[in-house]
Amino acid sequence: MSSLDDHCGGGPSLQIGPYRRDSTVIVAPMAGVTDRPFRDLVRSFGAEWLVSEMVTSDPALWGTRKSLNRMRFIDEGEPRWVQIAGGDAQMLAHAAQVNIGLGAQIIDINMGCPAKKVCNKAAGSALLRDERLVAEILDAVVGAAGAVPVTLKIRTGWSREQRNAERVARIAESAGVALLTVHGRTREDRFAGPVDYDAIGRVKAAVSIPVIANGDITDSATAQRVLALTECDGVMVGRAVNGRPWLIRQLTEVLAGKKITPEPNSGEIKQVLIAHITGLAQFYGEDSGVRIARKHVGWYLREQQVPRDFLKGFNTLTGLAAQVEAINQMPSHESVAA
Repeated sequence: MSSLDDHCGGGPSLQIGPYRRDSTVIVAPMAGVTDRPFRDLVRSFGAEWLVSEMVTSDPALWGTRKSLNRMRFIDEGEPRWVQIAGGDAQMLAHAAQVNIGLGAQIIDINMGCPAKKVCNKAAGSALLRDERLVAEILDAVVGAAGAVPVTLKIRTGWSREQRNAERVARIAESAGVALLTVHGRTREDRFAGPVDYDAIGRVKAAVSIPVIANGDITDSATAQRVLALTECDGVMVGRAVNGRPWLIRQLTEVLAGKKITPEPNSGEIKQVLIAHITGLAQFYGEDSGVRIARKHVGWYLREQQVPRDFLKGFNTLTGLAAQVEAINQMPSHESVAA
């Protein structure tokens, strides 16, 4: 069972199964982003709750390099929260057991991804169109997971005409799901248009399990407003943390009524960048790590007053040493305040 409360005067806390932390801020699973190096880095800034990249439930794909990398989490910080995706109840149940065997301590089921390649396989948010299948999947995975808590991530529905998040939430509660995250858009909306926080609030009111609000939470003011509006038990932050791994710590501090740690200065950001790209090269191998680093560096520099030509030149570099040297030589400007 999961719960949120204030304990020991330390501010709000969240509990999922046996795992309890003094934070109600969760890093969202993002394909191609929340890999092991990224999770390690965000943890170094005090993040307590992080969900892995989506792992396919199809055993035929587990031998691919992408899946092998996504299923390497046995020695990382706790709790190890792993998201699985698919459209077949028994395959998802088996995937849950396999990932638990590899060290997963919380299993999250993806019913929120709007990507065509996922929805075309009747997975992700496509599942919301079939509530009977939703129930079958949740019953199977919760049963297979045993003592390991199972969480669920959804959207408000398939389309604006087919919104059923409250019904799906009740199905999840009945199945024994420990926590529910709701992105306040439909699959049809993808990531465009306003987030329907009122709809998230209705889901929260419909069930007694913890509900987490997700969608366009980019700063402390938004996080506070969303929690006040929805009365949810926490927030999940996605794209806003790209290039700002310290954001989760700042949000946690705000929600706990503590003084916010200042944004890092340009010199500190350089050291964070170097640590991140070095971790990518070590995890993926230098050739792949160097290529993956380019998008992350772009996100960091998006927040900084760095000439565009620098990033253009950086993206032509082919070795880690050259990338590190470029970052060390990067023009120094103080970070733009959030």
